[in-house]
Amino acid sequence: MLEKDKTSPSQMPSSLLSAEERGGAPHPLHLFKFCPECGSPHFVENNAKSKRCQACGFVYYFNPSAATVALIVNERGEWLCVRRAKEPARGTLDLPGGFSDLDETSEEGVCREVEEETGLQVNRLEFLFSLPNRYDYSGFTVHTIDMFYRCYVDDTASARAADDAAELIWMRPEEIRPEQFGLQSIRRGVERLLSGAAFSALK
Repeated sequence: MLEKDKTSPSQMPSSLLSAEERGGAPHPLHLFKFCPECGSPHFVENNAKSKRCQACGFVYYFNPSAATVALIVNERGEWLCVRRAKEPARGTLDLPGGFSDLDETSEEGVCREVEEETGLQVNRLEFLFSLPNRYDYSGFTVHTIDMFYRCYVDDTASARAADDAAELIWMRPEEIRPEQFGLQSIRRGVERLLSGAAFSALK
């Protein structure tokens, strides 16, 4: 269960202080007040990565959620970008992708997300790299690990915007400006993809 934190800074362990007190983003664990196993309010910091229930002994580790990003290039060398239809970063540019579902592989997840957002069927993919990200949703910071894939499709002309994509835009690499991408990891990923060594590998 999530609840607004009412503990004063002097009572909080240093690793769970607010963004202002820590000089950065707050650790999400400070929002978790009750043990998810037994419901006890005696749910305390165990270390910088986990909380422990003093009543039943349950230890909860806060790990990043898995997410995927797809780089799709057409026969003209243009990259498929989407305009985000929803918050966070609504209206900014993005690459197709999203969160992995339970019981699916990362590869299955990126193929599903591409189909949901663009209608395209991925027939082959290659893992490129991964980047950590913070995704703010409904007032809660979701820490993610975003895995970037080069995705190959047969019929790029059939692409259509759907689901979280308000618009699909084919852009030549030289037209792409990383600052137009609203999500931090996507912006960093685009910068990396446009860099010399990475860009040469994509040709």
